Amino acid sequence: MTSDRTDHLLFPALEALGASNGAWLEEKWSAWLEKPESVAPELASLFSTLNAGPTPLLNPSQQLAHGDDGRDEALGVLREAWRQRGHLRATLDPLGLRERPDVPGLFPPSNAPAHHQAEAQRLEQLYAGTLAVEYMHLQDARERQWWQDRFEGQPRHTGSAPGLDPRRILALLTKAEIFEAFCQQRYTGARRFGLEGGESLVVALQTLVDEAGRDGVDSMSFGMSHRGRLNVMVNILHKPAEAIFSEFAGKAFGPDEIDTAGDVKYHLGCAATVRTPGADGKAASHEMRLALLPNPSHLEAVDPVVMGRVRADQDRTHDEARNKHLGVLVHGDGAFAGQGVVYETLQLSRLRGYGTGGTVHIVLNNQVSFTTDPTDQHSGVWNTDVARTVQAPVLHVNGAAPEAVARAASLAHEWRQAFGRDIVINLFCYRLHGHNETDEPAFTQPRMVEAINAYPGVRARFAEDLEKRGLIEPGQAEALRRADDQALEEAFAQADTYQPDGTDWLDASPLDPTRLQDSPERVQPMTGVPLARLREVGLGSTEVPAGFALHPRIERQFKARRQALEAPEGTVDWATAETLALGTIALDGHRVRLSGQDSGRGTFSQRHAVLTDQRDGHKVTPLDLLSRRQGKVEVWNSPLSEYGVMGFEYGYSLGNPEALVMWEAQFGDFANGAQVMIDQFVASGETKWLRTSSLTLLLPHGLEGAGPEHSSARPERFLALCADNNMRVCMPSTPANYFHLLRRQIARRCKKPAVIFTPKSLLRRPEARSLLAEMGPQTRFQPILPDPLFQGVGQQDARGKVRRLILCAGKVYYDLAARRAELGLNDVALVRLEQFYPFPHHALVAELVRFPKLETALWCQEEPRNGGAWRYVDRRYEHSLKNAGQQLRPRLVGRRASASPATGLASRHASEQAALIERALTRDFSIPLTPDEKAHH
Repeated sequence: MTSDRTDHLLFPALEALGASNGAWLEEKWSAWLEKPESVAPELASLFSTLNAGPTPLLNPSQQLAHGDDGRDEALGVLREAWRQRGHLRATLDPLGLRERPDVPGLFPPSNAPAHHQAEAQRLEQLYAGTLAVEYMHLQDARERQWWQDRFEGQPRHTGSAPGLDPRRILALLTKAEIFEAFCQQRYTGARRFGLEGGESLVVALQTLVDEAGRDGVDSMSFGMSHRGRLNVMVNILHKPAEAIFSEFAGKAFGPDEIDTAGDVKYHLGCAATVRTPGADGKAASHEMRLALLPNPSHLEAVDPVVMGRVRADQDRTHDEARNKHLGVLVHGDGAFAGQGVVYETLQLSRLRGYGTGGTVHIVLNNQVSFTTDPTDQHSGVWNTDVARTVQAPVLHVNGAAPEAVARAASLAHEWRQAFGRDIVINLFCYRLHGHNETDEPAFTQPRMVEAINAYPGVRARFAEDLEKRGLIEPGQAEALRRADDQALEEAFAQADTYQPDGTDWLDASPLDPTRLQDSPERVQPMTGVPLARLREVGLGSTEVPAGFALHPRIERQFKARRQALEAPEGTVDWATAETLALGTIALDGHRVRLSGQDSGRGTFSQRHAVLTDQRDGHKVTPLDLLSRRQGKVEVWNSPLSEYGVMGFEYGYSLGNPEALVMWEAQFGDFANGAQVMIDQFVASGETKWLRTSSLTLLLPHGLEGAGPEHSSARPERFLALCADNNMRVCMPSTPANYFHLLRRQIARRCKKPAVIFTPKSLLRRPEARSLLAEMGPQTRFQPILPDPLFQGVGQQDARGKVRRLILCAGKVYYDLAARRAELGLNDVALVRLEQFYPFPHHALVAELVRFPKLETALWCQEEPRNGGAWRYVDRRYEHSLKNAGQQLRPRLVGRRASASPATGLASRHASEQAALIERALTRDFSIPLTPDEKAHH
């Protein structure tokens, strides 16, 4: 809030020298320009550093006079200084608490020619008024020139477009202010995170909507956190005020026929179709869809979700220029600087697989974050400095100058459409009530509160200014205020009888009959494919364009794949089954999108969906070349991000429900980095907001001695989130079941996220193969896989001899089966649980009744007893046993409880694994457990 912070950040040496006085600094600067050795070495070093860079301020020997060639070089240097650092002098704080710092090089010495002094004053008006710009960090000279033209060009862009009319701005400010005042009066003490002090946000957003409409944009997706959200819903997306007043009274936000847990009103989303002025700026002729995506208290979590949603809209409508669907993100000042997902989202902005042609970011800069002052919020000069890393220009604007705010928004849209790049508007404002309406902000910001209490408000100031300019008549502003207040009174009167309409808050129909009919025990859809088509896809996936230089090892893999597929009873491994699933889905006309770290090749060098020419490095995706009429297949190597990329893919799945959208972790436990997305969106988005998604998470899992970070995808965490039929959590053990799982994501009209624990060593284990016929016609996903030893009608006697049944999942089955064969055991059955949630109770009971003489029922897992599926499976397994007529209490065989999910010592892993396999197959559980076994159990 003072100049000290900015001075010290810009000029660290000044703090040690005690040099914060502007006049003193200017004197020393001028002396250094004349004679560098005349100032202290510390200052000389500082001035030399400031003068370095692509455009020096002045050479020490250079005089403020015309050069020998007749050009005024000093004047050019002066202009460059203002372009680089003029934003530091801008008048941005509505409260006047932020002093304008002294910045060396912006003003010529007092003995400079008069026209130099005049030019400095002109540049100060252009670059250091209520609207300032940072653009000199842009590496592209064309982009820098674009900004120079708009700030220095003649005539200046002052906002003459219809959407920037001052009277309309006043109307928007009035609506924004009166809404908050009305809510404060009617719902005193209720938290709403009001917009008081930041009303100009509505001006910025409406300007963006108007500008987008004039450019023929089809949709805009918005993401924002709490502050001002209700105001934006009412005044930008036109959600009925009576709907919000009804929610204040505690009523449901959705129709009665939709069962939902709901969420607080300032987390909800809403959508509307609006008509905006067309290209002529007159008739409201263009129709555009606006959607505000729901967002939890994890403030910036929605950022990549909006980007993914916009990208899906663009891909779905073949918007290759990426200018018909736009994203707008509204951030808090502290969150923009402090939340890592902001940086992850910015990094996605210019990547081939994730770019959306530019996002407009608006930072609602309260100049305080909760109770934290800017000096403790961020390093660097501005809270927006992180945007500079992706070559995004930054507009700083005073929220008390609404016409400047409108101009900033207009420039932001123009930049985005011209260059397809992100841009940031840093909107300086204040908070009237502190973080929320129950706070006492004077506890921590007394000076700011004192200034706020003395400030008349943005609307009042602007109305007074318009009246002085003769743009409105006396009393006209008050008439606007009374009219808006009366409209809200009428809405308040209707709130008691208001019946929610899904279109008020959801941008897709909530009345999907398949969703209402869905149940955990719903019959699995048939997902098999004719064998001829399977072979077509499999062989096509190994074909490359003529002249393509394929790596010899990949050529050998493809040759083995072709031989397996062409055999009379072809068998396929895991990677081939996945290829067949993706390819057949694409041939059915659905887009397929897979992204993750190293997904093109596959972490374990198993997939090779994207091939690289060994001569020139160009890439090809054979699955995208199967047919001219197929759906697009995209496999993207993501940046090293989990939080941002998973959020992006979740948003993509919302925007294109007909696509198979997959996010793959390099190792399963890397999903830890995206836990917020899993908790707040994937697992609970439907029950909170009725946003259905079919995002598929692929999480490599399996304890194989690779250490704690490359072993467990933490099944226990996902299972703890399972309820309300919210998602599918599976650990398939065969390629065929994996094939059907992926195809089920498209075949089922009721969309649910899927969490699939995929294998590592099983990718190449000879026993982990499936017959092609298991993916053929009349086949489907099997949530329970019976023991192959006891299948068939003639196995009834053998099943009657079984005394021990081991229920397990994933890789451990193969270890158990191999050791059982070595020991020659014929009284142990191994049953695989392929789907954890929804728990396949009926299918498991049907399998358990086949073994009438059981004496022991076990659950065997590789994971420690405090991890894995045991705590989830335990009582469900017992319930199924009872329903099958077995009065048995299931027992656990697994590793002892551990704070770490796995050991990093290969020898220890091997001995632990051998011990638990032996215990599961041979331990007599009628004998009391030893102390060591008790520790495991």
